[in-house]
Amino acid sequence: MSRTITQRELRNDSGAILREVQAGEAMIVTRNGVPVAELRAVPQRQFVPRAVIAEAARYAPPVDGGRLRAELDAVVDQSVDG
Repeated sequence: MSRTITQRELRNDSGAILREVQAGEAMIVTRNGVPVAELRAVPQRQFVPRAVIAEAARYAPPVDGGRLRAELDAVVDQSVDG
């Protein structure tokens, strides 16, 4: 459940609040008692080694480049209008 804080609390204690958010705490920010924003941590990117991607690609079906291009051209308008 998200903790609710006021705009003033965010302004006055931003460092401590951001440390809590970084640790996984979600917060709802209110202005004059009305919720206006949600603070939550940004998910960390997960590194996937090249070898794992290469191994997964071994089992992917082959791609016909010409057919792929034709299908894309059929649905994407690539003309440049001045």
